[in-house]
Parts: sequence; C-alpha cells; structure tokens
Amino acid sequence: MIGKLQCVVLDCHYPAGLAHFYAALLGGEVDRPDPRWSLDEYWSTVHAPGGMVLGFQRVEDYRPPMWPDPAHPQQLHLDLEVADLDAAEARVLELGAVRKDAETGWRVYVDPAGHPFCLVQEQAG
Repeated sequence: MIGKLQCVVLDCHYPAGLAHFYAALLGGEVDRPDPRWSLDEYWSTVHAPGGMVLGFQRVEDYRPPMWPDPAHPQQLHLDLEVADLDAAEARVLELGAVRKDAETGWRVYVDPAGHPFCLVQEQAG
C-alpha cells in the first residue's frame, strides 16, 4: 500500500452549494474544521458518516460532464446503495438532481454541478 484515500474531490462552480447537496444526500457535516485543508469559497467538504470525506473544489472555467457523451466524460461517479429506489429518487430530485437514465436495479442522475451518480437498489441478504 502506498497511501490511503483522504477524500474524493469533485470540481464545480460553487463548492459550498454542492457540499450541502451531498450532505443532504449522504448525511454528514459540511465544512467541519480539519487541519488537512482550509475552507473558503474555493474549497468545501462533507465529512460523511463512516469517515468518508468528499471535497468540492472551485474551478473558474468548470465544464460539467455530459453523461453519457464521451466527448464530455464523467471522469468519476458515485454509486449510492438505497433501500427504496422510488423514495430515494423523490428525495434526490427534491434536492436538485436531474434524472438521466434508468436501468434494471439502478438509476442515473446528475448533481447540480453536472456530476453523474447512481442510485442502486440494496440487495437482500
């Protein structure tokens, strides 16, 4: 092992707004003080339950991915496991996500900055 994952960082226009979107989606605390980085209009974070940290970085000339257009690749996406796809969909749409596609067992959305993410049906087990 060379290192451990510190956080996943998403580029965007408005870091604080996107941090609040993901905090509402995943739970957690927006912009908790952390000695690893400073928090300002260019950087915001969500410390999610379980220890995962998402970072949001302001990019002046940000151009969102255009899923599924390979000319504007998604670069990364998050899969979120949910117990009830319909209830989860209603909530993410209320938060500002846009539905892009539905497959058997998962649904594809984009967040307010255009990053794709999927809701995946929890498997009984």
